Amino acid sequence: MATDWFTLRWSDEGVVMLDQRLLPGQELYLTLGSVEEIARAIEDLVVRGAPAIGCAAAMGIARAAVVSEAKQVADLVDDLEAASERLARTRPTAVNLFWALERMRESWRGLADGAGAGVAELRAGLVAEARRILDQDVETCRAIGAAGLELVPDGSRILTHCNAGALATGGYGTALGVVRAATEAGRSVTVLADETRPFLQGARLTAWELDRDGIPVTVITDNMPAWLMQCGEVDLVMVGADRIAANGDVANKIGTYGLAVLAKEHGIPFYVAAPLSTIDFATANGDAIPIEERGRREVAEIGARTLVPEGVPVRHPAFDVTPARLVTAIVTERGLARPPTVASVRALAPSD
Repeated sequence: MATDWFTLRWSDEGVVMLDQRLLPGQELYLTLGSVEEIARAIEDLVVRGAPAIGCAAAMGIARAAVVSEAKQVADLVDDLEAASERLARTRPTAVNLFWALERMRESWRGLADGAGAGVAELRAGLVAEARRILDQDVETCRAIGAAGLELVPDGSRILTHCNAGALATGGYGTALGVVRAATEAGRSVTVLADETRPFLQGARLTAWELDRDGIPVTVITDNMPAWLMQCGEVDLVMVGADRIAANGDVANKIGTYGLAVLAKEHGIPFYVAAPLSTIDFATANGDAIPIEERGRREVAEIGARTLVPEGVPVRHPAFDVTPARLVTAIVTERGLARPPTVASVRALAPSD
């Protein structure tokens, strides 16, 4: 994959993020020095995608430790709890956010209680843990790509929705990680990228990163997939996920459910690629997944242009839930749940 850009990175000055709101027109990196700035960056979609949100949240906790003026461990822990509470309010659907916050909490508890670390050691330990989470996310994405390789024959025409690439993760990507793995294996693949209204993650982000990597990509509008499937121009659908329930129901960017229904009708495989940290084993099914409702502006405006008459309401659920029965397989770093069921999803869980 390309090495001249990155999604987010730790620095001594703050958390450095590529501002995804400005792509593809401008590549601007922001250095965020406070927890509040990091939280707002997650809320405002400077950084987005469930794994990348988790990485950003972990770095937010590490940044809270670094900037805290606490002199005692107990006071520092209070500051960390407050930071965790703020970050937890940013995006309710992406379970990686809560997974990362809990992992950081386990880290500071282990350091403070078990090792008896002082404030300096606690700060250093949390920075190291946040950087580990980022590095491990890239490794996980590469493992997802390897696991999904068998699903992508040479010559595949792959339809994807939203952005589940390097921009949505620490690097490499989930759904696009499978695409990258196929390309690296010498297979000739092409991608159809839904534009993905209203934030246009497909048109702006998926197209940008695949084009930067030299992977053939064509952007289509969200109302074209049915016709292209009927014309025989789609071989498989590969998407990411923001939360997967224990039974294999999948919450992903709004519009994913419709694609799954279309794929079923046309006999096209529908695959979901995501790390194990996206599987919420405590949530029985998709009915229990919270769906974020975002504000009017992202639907009613594009740039400086208003699309919807003043006073006319809009709806903006940011995600929908695809029932497991419509999913051909879930691809994780530990292999496939094919088809996804309570048993096959549970079999992917670590044995500890």
